Parts: sequence; C-alpha cells; structure tokens
Amino acid sequence: MNIDPEKSEVREETVDADSARWMSRRSYLTLLAGFAGSVAGWKWLKSTSKTDNTPWPLREAFQFNEKVSNAVYSPERLSPTFPESRIDPPRQNGIIGLQTAFDPVTWRLRVSGLRDGAPAEFSLAEIKAMPRTEVVTELRCIEGWSLVVKWAGVAMKDLVKLHPHREDAGFLGATTPDGEYYVGLDLPVALHPQTLLCYEMNDEPLSYPHGAPLRLAVPGAYGIKHLKRMGSMAFAAERPPDYWAERGYDYYSAQ
Repeated sequence: MNIDPEKSEVREETVDADSARWMSRRSYLTLLAGFAGSVAGWKWLKSTSKTDNTPWPLREAFQFNEKVSNAVYSPERLSPTFPESRIDPPRQNGIIGLQTAFDPVTWRLRVSGLRDGAPAEFSLAEIKAMPRTEVVTELRCIEGWSLVVKWAGVAMKDLVKLHPHREDAGFLGATTPDGEYYVGLDLPVALHPQTLLCYEMNDEPLSYPHGAPLRLAVPGAYGIKHLKRMGSMAFAAERPPDYWAERGYDYYSAQ
C-alpha cells in the first residue's frame, strides 16, 4: 500500500493538535476541580467545631505534634550555638505587653509557686547577683525569619536551685507587668540549660522595645515564647494559659 508522505504529515499534525487541545482541556478541568476541592475543603474546615479556638482537625494535628515533642524532648539536646562573629543586628518585632507605661526603678519580678509557699520578689540588681550565663543562639520567628543573638542573664535552672519550686510543679507561666502577654512552658523546657532570664542582648542592656529590664529567652522554641518584659512567673501543676495558643498556634511552638 502506498502512503502519501504529505498527507501522512498532515494527519500527524492534526492528531498532535487534537492531543494538545485535549491535554489543555484536561489540565484546565483538573485545575478547576482542584480549586473547587480546595474551596470546599476550606469551607468544611471553617464549619467544623473548634477546640481552643482552632478547628478540631487542626487541633488534633497540634495535639499529635505535642505528643511527638514530649516523646523526643531531651534536656541534653541543645540548640546550635555560634561564634560571636555571627551575631546579627537586633530586630524589633512584637509590641504586645510593652505598650503600658511602667517604672523601671520600682520594677520587680514576682515569682510564685515556690516550695515554701510564699511568693518572692526580685529587683534587677538581685537577679544580676545570681550566677550569670551567656549563650549565642539563633532566635527564630514563626513568621519565617531568624537572627543570631547573644543572650546574657540567669539560667532558670540556677534560679530554681536558689529558690526551689513546688514539688508538684509541671509547668511555668510567665506574664508581662500589664498582663497583656503571657506564655506557658512545660517545666523541662523552662529548666532547659539554655532557657534564660535575660537582662542583656548582644552585650548591651536590654532596650525597652526588646523587653527591658528582663525577658525570657527559650532557644528551643520560636520567638513567640520569648516573653518580653517579665512581670511575674508562676510554677504550677496545671498547664497555664498561652497567648498564641489561645489564638490557634501550637502550644509548644518548638523549633
């Protein structure tokens, strides 16, 4: 059988064009179906019941993450440290709890949940008289940026050696003086060797935008746990409230 090459080429071009149009329609329909499925899924997610201000499927995922965090957590696991040559310029971020005026002269850190039952108060001078710890670690923001920072202050574990917490304590809650911002930490995280009550940042006293006179540094967690301007903290048997966890974020916010 004789085949006309020119007609054969025309037929192949027609087939190729038809295939391209079919593939284009299929891709469009697939994209449209995927978009419709995403919209439907988002509407369903928003319509589900909420637990701790979070749709229950996401809360279930957070709770699974919490179980994993607890299972793999170890106080021996340290966050990476860096030479001082790697220190970055500080970046101001977050003003919740810093907008209310306060008197740095009369400021005191109030600590409750101690073993003897009575709350204690410490001036900045009294805190500086405790053993000093310095660490150069990475501050990671949940927004996606990070900085290498040198922290200096008192390790929480050293404060507890001097002023033991109640025996049934499993958590630590910390709050700004105005009560506007607050965080909760599991006790092992609070007493991690790198968790500090900081009064210096990059060899300078803390500035007001960065939490003067005293702030938390929790290198194993994202910056939302690094409470600025400590006002009070309490060792407790029950898990304390946490500002961002109440707004749908993972309670642990571990890196």
